[in-house]
Amino acid sequence: MNAPISTENPLGSFLRDRRSKLDAAALGFSNTRRRTPGLRREEVAQRAHISATWYTWLEQGRGGAASADVLDRIARALMLTEVEREHLFLLGLGRAPDVRYRETQGVTPRLQRVLDALSPSPALIKTPTWDVVAWNRAATLVLADYGELPVEERNILRRIFCDPRSRAMNADWDSVARFVVAAFRADVARVGAGNEAGVQALIAELTGRSPEFATMWADNDVRHYGEGVKRLRHPVLGAVAFEYSAFSVDGRPDLAMIVYNPATPEDLAAVTRLLG
Repeated sequence: MNAPISTENPLGSFLRDRRSKLDAAALGFSNTRRRTPGLRREEVAQRAHISATWYTWLEQGRGGAASADVLDRIARALMLTEVEREHLFLLGLGRAPDVRYRETQGVTPRLQRVLDALSPSPALIKTPTWDVVAWNRAATLVLADYGELPVEERNILRRIFCDPRSRAMNADWDSVARFVVAAFRADVARVGAGNEAGVQALIAELTGRSPEFATMWADNDVRHYGEGVKRLRHPVLGAVAFEYSAFSVDGRPDLAMIVYNPATPEDLAAVTRLLG
């Protein structure tokens, strides 16, 4: 005989499981007269600032889909991790939540080891405002010695528009600059929520320091970083080309890793000699 097919909704099952794992006493609720562990439905609703009836319906698969705001409140009420919050949105809305800005001071040692293992390809990790927060030795020798730069100058936009050395190194500066501005616009729209003041301050600074940035920003072009070819006029290597690709960092969609692979065997040999 075949087992009956469960009609339980996955969202309700996930919510019930998550609230059952919370410590009611630690969250300020009485432990008396509880038949099951964890929080009651009305206690989750109270923490989420929504009605107990609406939360009950949500667990029971009634009343239609919740809004992103309600799911975000429930995620905080249930103290979900980032991956659990994403799972909640996928179950409730069929999409991942909008990426939230996080102030980044660096990366984990494990992620730094990934960067280091990519040598001889220069590789770095950047934020949505294009601050470089991690890099490998190849990036130091080929792109810039970020470790010697003040923290505020470890910004690709500032280097492109305000550093004559960066302008001289990029073989096609105008195309590079336009691409960077268009990709920056896409990045801050996608993952800049929560850092609007910082984004606007950076735009105002660059507009004041660089008429070229002001013109390009006013064009409203939008592009994804994706992949392409970067050509440099390196002070030691001379003319050298790299194929670049950008990757999201798992668990940190506000960060992006950019890897520059030498484009030809000759480019690879030149970079290898430089590293050696």
